[in-house]
Amino acid sequence: MTTPFRNITPSGPGGNAAALLVLSFAGFILLTSSFFVVPAGQVAVVTTLGKVSGGARLPGLNFKIPFVQSTYPFNVQTQVKPEKFESLTKDLQVIAATATVKYALKPSEAGRVFRTISYNDREIYNRIIKPSLLKALKSVFSKYELVTIASSWSDISEIVEKTVAEELNKFDYVEVQALDLTGLEIAEEYRAAIEQKQIAEQQLLRAQTEVKIAEQEAKRYETLTRSLDDQVLFKLFLDKWDGRTQVVPSLPGSKAGTPPVIVGGRK
Repeated sequence: MTTPFRNITPSGPGGNAAALLVLSFAGFILLTSSFFVVPAGQVAVVTTLGKVSGGARLPGLNFKIPFVQSTYPFNVQTQVKPEKFESLTKDLQVIAATATVKYALKPSEAGRVFRTISYNDREIYNRIIKPSLLKALKSVFSKYELVTIASSWSDISEIVEKTVAEELNKFDYVEVQALDLTGLEIAEEYRAAIEQKQIAEQQLLRAQTEVKIAEQEAKRYETLTRSLDDQVLFKLFLDKWDGRTQVVPSLPGSKAGTPPVIVGGRK
């Protein structure tokens, strides 16, 4: 009895074709596993048997050793994160506001973040940015009274931004691009007191400005008075004379004790 199936032996033509097919498929898998693409706005950390090897891989086509090396993407684009916070002022008043920080992971530091902090970029804000941000906020606001904070909000914001940047530069993981403070909340009675102080300061500034203007006018008139003499007065009169006035001052240097009077066009 004969079987309809034909035996395929490794040394036969069918065996060679099957082996070639398997090798081709394995080679294709190895080749495709050797290359990976890093998208724009990201870098990739490559590990060899669990250990970070080399610097961060930049966007584009990159090579790795299949089955030995693994890749971990990290976002290096600018991130915007609002953070609501509360803090005590120097005079022990509670304020609340929102700090919106704009930051970006430094591409060269992705490997160090992977080794020391997290295997992904989702923990960067909570474990790097937020602790330094809250520390800087409390440090700055504890130095100023509530009235000063409310009346100099923009200046305080710049100080906070500088302090946060200095705090994060100690670790050098990220770059702080901007920080905005908005939505200041304080007790209503203190808000009224602050408004009254601002009104008083504006009135004082207005009064000081008026005094300076008056002093300048007085100095100008004093200077003008010292510079006036008969010739200047006569010149000023001629400049303004309409030709019809019948009383004219005497000429400079005249010996007459009183100005001559011209009546009806005759001296």
